Amino acid sequence: MINFYINSSIYMQVLLATIMTWAITALGAAIVYFFKKVNGTILDAMMGLSAGVMISASFWSLLNPAIDFANELGIKAWLIVSLGFLIGSLILILGDILFGKILEKRKKKNIKGLKRSLMLIFSITLHNIPEGLAIGVAFGSIAMGVPGATLTSAFMLAVGVGIQNFPEGTAVSLPLRRENFSRTKSFIYGMMSGIVEPIAGLIGCVLVIYVRNILPFFLSFAAGAMIYVAVSELIPESQNNKHKNLMSLFTILGFVIMMMLDVAFS
Repeated sequence: MINFYINSSIYMQVLLATIMTWAITALGAAIVYFFKKVNGTILDAMMGLSAGVMISASFWSLLNPAIDFANELGIKAWLIVSLGFLIGSLILILGDILFGKILEKRKKKNIKGLKRSLMLIFSITLHNIPEGLAIGVAFGSIAMGVPGATLTSAFMLAVGVGIQNFPEGTAVSLPLRRENFSRTKSFIYGMMSGIVEPIAGLIGCVLVIYVRNILPFFLSFAAGAMIYVAVSELIPESQNNKHKNLMSLFTILGFVIMMMLDVAFS
């Protein structure tokens, strides 16, 4: 199996690596099947945990690499990263307003909760695009003969992305279950939030030279989107729980876990 992977084309290696990251997202989404009854405190804790994961990933997985990429390319890191971050946040704000108006017209019950879930799906799906691109670029760099680019480092990047995808899949499926979606639908939506990674991975590999020039923007764009969702939706919702201090600890725990994983696999 290892020999097959090593001897495969660079495109097959990217595809298999990103399918792995997608599969781990699906595993995270499958957590929804283990809850026979939706417990508000558990879901609030998961929201707090997810907020910590997203805030941590925004820096360690997105902003920090974006700054490094920008410096490597000789462009103004402070400008491109700030611009990407702001645009990512603003698009989520506009999306928030748009979703609210659409749901109000359709007279949906519990508009706030459903809107939050839709925003979460959009944000995490958006976050997975630059991750897939980053994996594709890492593998494409090997084919381009970039110094220091190895199959091991590229694959470990995919492993690191995959590990952090587990709580992201959970972060989608559990809130949807809370909004009275069936377990199967919640799982499917959680799983599908990661399908963009194989697609983006192949695109990143094919267009590696061009993607490297705009990757800092994509990374910071996704970071802005994630921070907005964490600050405006996940943290306020988790803090509605009567055990506010415990929910805060879950947010801190999520941040620390994601930081450890990103640093360990960087």
